[in-house]
Amino acid sequence: MADETKPSKQQSKRDFLYLTAAATGAIGAASLGWAFIDTLNPAADTLALSSTEVNLTPIEEGQAITVMWRGKPVFVRRRTAQEIEKAENVDMSLLRDPATDDTRTQEGHREWLIVVGICTHLGCVPLGQKPSEVRGDYDGWFCPCHGSHYDTSGRIRKGPAPKNLLVPEYTFVSDSLVRIG
Repeated sequence: MADETKPSKQQSKRDFLYLTAAATGAIGAASLGWAFIDTLNPAADTLALSSTEVNLTPIEEGQAITVMWRGKPVFVRRRTAQEIEKAENVDMSLLRDPATDDTRTQEGHREWLIVVGICTHLGCVPLGQKPSEVRGDYDGWFCPCHGSHYDTSGRIRKGPAPKNLLVPEYTFVSDSLVRIG
């Protein structure tokens, strides 16, 4: 009579095959899962657009430039002392989306206003970057599509736009270089 507590050679082989198949299946499922999760990461070209650096040296007082960041236009304006004074002396009760000029600029760099150049009404690009363009009633930007007027701090003052122009996250790397994003 054979010892029933001792596994037979056939049973040992079968157990080994079951374990090998289960391990191979687990490794296959894990690698498939990893490949799926990896597809959820942003593409390399998207990551490259996550920030942009702007050299501020060529921008003169009163001048503005437009740079692209994450596929959106960003307005970088070097404001004059008069534009800053206008923006600081606004009665907050008159603003639809109240925000002081100090909260829209950075300490020590008040002459630089950096905003995303997309109207908050329907996503148009406002005029006012070039000296020849209409800047609206408040000397900032004007969206001719629906008549929104922004002031020298990018705040909505008149028209259908519900919010101020968005201020993106930005850092001054030096006095002449800013990183947006």
